[in-house]
Amino acid sequence: MVVEFLLVSLLLSPIVVSGYKSEDVKSWCSQTPYPQPCEYFLSHKPDHSPIKQKSDFLKISMQLALERALRAESNTYSLGSKCRNELEKTAWSDCLKLYEYTILRLNKTVDPNTKCSQVDSQTWLSTALTNLETCRAGFVELGVSDYLLPLMSNNVSKLISNTLSLNKVPYTEPSYKEGFPTWVKPGDRKLLQSSSPASQANIVVAKDGSGDYTTITAAVSAASKRSGTGRYVIYVKAGTYNENIEIGAKLKNIMLLGDGIGKTIITGSKSVGGGSTTFNSATVAAVGDGFIGRGLTIRNTAGAANHQAVALRSGSDLSVFYQCSFEGYQDTLYVHSERQFYRECDIYGTVDFIFGNAAVVLQNCNIYPRNPPNKTNTITAQGRTDPNQNTGISIHNCKVTAASDLKSVQSSVKTYLGRPWKEYSRTVFMKTYLDSLINPAGWMEWSGNFALKTLYYGEYMNTGPGSSTSNRVNWAGYHVITSSSEASKFTVGNFIAGNSWLPATNVPFTSGL
Repeated sequence: MVVEFLLVSLLLSPIVVSGYKSEDVKSWCSQTPYPQPCEYFLSHKPDHSPIKQKSDFLKISMQLALERALRAESNTYSLGSKCRNELEKTAWSDCLKLYEYTILRLNKTVDPNTKCSQVDSQTWLSTALTNLETCRAGFVELGVSDYLLPLMSNNVSKLISNTLSLNKVPYTEPSYKEGFPTWVKPGDRKLLQSSSPASQANIVVAKDGSGDYTTITAAVSAASKRSGTGRYVIYVKAGTYNENIEIGAKLKNIMLLGDGIGKTIITGSKSVGGGSTTFNSATVAAVGDGFIGRGLTIRNTAGAANHQAVALRSGSDLSVFYQCSFEGYQDTLYVHSERQFYRECDIYGTVDFIFGNAAVVLQNCNIYPRNPPNKTNTITAQGRTDPNQNTGISIHNCKVTAASDLKSVQSSVKTYLGRPWKEYSRTVFMKTYLDSLINPAGWMEWSGNFALKTLYYGEYMNTGPGSSTSNRVNWAGYHVITSSSEASKFTVGNFIAGNSWLPATNVPFTSGL
C-alpha cells in the first residue's frame, strides 16, 4: 500500500495548473524518442515562455531531466528503510551513489559557468543514462526484488534519452577549442616527465613504513583534504596492498603511480558470488575526473566460480591507464562510463572481461583470455543502451593471445571477440593481432537474435591466424571495415578527442590509424 501511494505521488507531483502552451509542448516533444513523459512534465512546469527554437527546447529538456533526477534521488534516499535484507540494501546503496553521480553530470550540462562542447554534453548525458542502467542491473544480478525501481527512476532515463537525441552530434566531430582541459596546470607536464616522479610525489605509500602511509586508502583520504585541484601524485612503492580503493567523484586529478606491473600490486576479492554487485566489486574504482594510473597491477582474486568480479572500474572522465595490468576472470575491466584511454596495459580474463559503456580506446595493449570453467571466453561486452550515446570500445593496435593457463587447452575452448550486452553494443578491433584462439565466427550472440540488427561490431585490418573474416557472423550489425575514413571514427583523435587532453598526461598515443 505504501509502495502504491509513493508511486502515485511521484507520478502526479508536482501538479501545476499553468505551464508551457500545450500546442508548443506537443509539437516539440513529438521530436523526441519519448514524447509522453516530455509532454506530461513540461505541461505541468510553471513557465509561460514560448519555446522558440531547438536550443531553447534542449536547455529546458536538460533542466527537466535534472529536476526529475533530483526528485528521484530524494525518493531513493527515503526508500533505504524499506530494504528487506542485506542484498537489497547493497543494490539500493549503489543506486544512491549512482544518482549522486548522475546529478553531478546533469549539473555540468546545464551550468552556464561550465565550458563545454556538444561532445562534452553528449558524454555526460551518456554517463547519466549509464548510471541509471547500472542502478537497475544491481537488483537483477543479486536476484533481489526490484519493486523499488519504479519509485526511484521516475521517468528520468526517458528524459535523459530525449536530451541525448536533441543534443546529438556525430561522434567523429570533436569540437574542442581549448588546447587542454582546465585541470592541466603549468607544472604538470614537467612532473610527469621527471626521471624520478617518486621524488616529486605529494604522498608516498609503503608497506614497510618508509613512506607517509602504509595503505593506499589512507593516502587517498589525505588527498581528499588537499587544497586546490591540480595534479596530485600518490606514489605507491612495490608491495602487495590488499584493499579496495575508491577515488571519489570529488577527487579530481589524482595519479596513482606504482613501481611497475608485478611490483606494485593492489588486490581485492569482492564478487557477485560473494554478495556484492558488479559495480561495487571493483578492487579499484576511479570516478573523480582526470585520474591517471601508471605502473600498477590491479587484481581481483575472487576466481571464476564467483562470477562477476571487477579488478578496475573507471567512471572518470579523461582518465588514463599506462603500463598497468588488470587481472581477473569474469568482468575484469569495467570501462563504466566517460572518456578513457589505456596504453601498453595487460588485461586478463574469461567472460565479458572488457565491458561497460565508456567511450574508450585501448591502444598497444596485450589482451590475455584465460582458461574458462564453461569452455567459452568472450573478450568484450559493450553496454550502449541508446543509439545516441557516443560510447563504444575501440581496440587499436593490440595483441590478443592465450594466457599461459589457456595455451595447453586452447583447442577445447571457444574464444570470441565479444557479445552484445545491450541493444546498441558497439565495439571495433583495428590493426590488432588476433592469434589462433579466436573462433572463426568471431562474435557470439547474447541471447537469440537480441541486438544483432542494432549493434555495431567492426573489424579493420587485423592480422594473425585468428583475423580471417571469411567465416565471421553474418549479422546485420557486423561490418568488415574496408574504408579508412570509417575506421578513423574510432581512433584516439576522433572517438575520444584525445589530441585535446592526452598530451598533458605525457602518455604516448597514436592519434590516427
